[in-house]
Amino acid sequence: MARNFNAPYDGDPWTQELRIVPRRGKVEGYSEMMVNIITKNNGETYHSVRTEDGAKNGVSGGNAKAMNGCAQSASSAARLRKELGVLEGVSVIIGTVVGSGIFVSPKGVVQYSGSVGMALVIWVVGGLFSMVGAICFAELGAMIPESGGMYTYLDRAFGPVMSFLYIWVTTLTRNSAGTGVICLTFGQYLLQLVMPSCSYQYPHLPVIFAVALVCFLTYLNCKRVRWVTRLQNLFTFTKMGALTIIIVAGVVHLSMGHAENLAQPFSNTEWSAASLSTAFYQCIFSYTGWDYLNIVTEEMKNPSRNLPLAIIISTTLITFVYTLANLAYYSVLTIPEIIASDAVVMTFASRVLGVFAWTMPLFIALSTFGSTNSCIFTQSRLTFVGARNGHFPRTFNLVSITNHTPVPAAILQGLTIIVMVLVPDVSLLINYTAFSATAMQLAVICALFRFRYTHPEWHRPFKVWLVVPLVFAACLVFLVVVPMAMTPSEVLGAVLVTLAGLPIYYFAIHRTDVARLCHGFIDQVTVLCQKLFLCVPEEKCD
Repeated sequence: MARNFNAPYDGDPWTQELRIVPRRGKVEGYSEMMVNIITKNNGETYHSVRTEDGAKNGVSGGNAKAMNGCAQSASSAARLRKELGVLEGVSVIIGTVVGSGIFVSPKGVVQYSGSVGMALVIWVVGGLFSMVGAICFAELGAMIPESGGMYTYLDRAFGPVMSFLYIWVTTLTRNSAGTGVICLTFGQYLLQLVMPSCSYQYPHLPVIFAVALVCFLTYLNCKRVRWVTRLQNLFTFTKMGALTIIIVAGVVHLSMGHAENLAQPFSNTEWSAASLSTAFYQCIFSYTGWDYLNIVTEEMKNPSRNLPLAIIISTTLITFVYTLANLAYYSVLTIPEIIASDAVVMTFASRVLGVFAWTMPLFIALSTFGSTNSCIFTQSRLTFVGARNGHFPRTFNLVSITNHTPVPAAILQGLTIIVMVLVPDVSLLINYTAFSATAMQLAVICALFRFRYTHPEWHRPFKVWLVVPLVFAACLVFLVVVPMAMTPSEVLGAVLVTLAGLPIYYFAIHRTDVARLCHGFIDQVTVLCQKLFLCVPEEKCD
């Protein structure tokens, strides 16, 4: 069944692909209602034209071919550019994974594991788990160098229904809600930094700061990819610098002979499967985001080489730094102190950094700033690819002809994050969709096996040993099965949230007769966005 947002239907002259035609003056042979002037650039007027076969509206076949060739040439520039190298790829992953969690709430692991030694083991195992998964995704990304990440792989392997359900859960709920929480954390710590004595008197200021952050970063993502990546590089170095300070402070504390917290590392360990699995869940959520670079594969230079390299470097570095940072926490603070703390890094800083403890709110604010920037950058591309495949209105497949950015998709992502910021409590929604995210990862690994079996002839610049995805799949099965026994209500909620996308898919995509009713409105919005943001539909050149 064809996808409907872009599907042509009889009798509607506004059904074919929007093209950008550079000409001075009018477009010969086309009526005024078919031509929409959207901008002028270097003395040339650009028109957005819908063409069918060239014969309609009095255009001869030869002129139509010439115009379409001109359109192809002009719109080839209206594409997302390849501006991400290895450093930028590493920055995207670190910027997404390292948010506020490692600074504010690493206590869940030690709380459920019961001991310092077991907590450190779980942090290492969680990092290795993420590395194994990321390596599997590196094979898929190098083999299918298209943006969209999990969405694209599910679409290729299992068809449009599965990929739509993924984008439904991910774009409109889970990622927007998670980014909203990060933005609120930014607002809270920025308020604590600039108005420490007034943080409880103005409870709405963090929300205002969070909304302002989203608006600013959305604007930045609409303007220049290079600005976004340079900012991401800067904040990545800032995050790693903050974690280095924590690690060095812990090493100095240990070198002064304060090793009593580590004297019996496995004492009081909770050996029950329920406790250890819960601690592992707490850990892997702190590593969430290692697959985000696959979403922007098309914007990477030489993705067959740079994508696997960036994934391996970033996940290794994150695992190493996370483990050492937690070792520093455990060497300074006792387990009861960690569990009782609302922000572990603040308690740690007040103990070992003295007068420089004020730097920690600054580092947390900068870390959440960078994470929000990375989330908007990657998730807007997911919306963009979804629109390209017909799972979102074609409005969100427009690209700026001047900035080469997906402006409508970035704006949509910013608006959904703002909605989540304004929702009183999105934690329940995040919990409901966490199970779905794990299940979708398992489906992607099944897609890898399917591709290995059905398409052994596909070129694989990076190919992992088959045991690696098998181990990762076994771990994912464990992570899917355990919540069914431990938190069945949340699993039921996750299933219902996911299945809620089926009627949307049925009426908006599967049922062409129903979706047809919205085409006129979508066309009007598309033309309006073209005029406002100087955008045209993406033209892919082979």
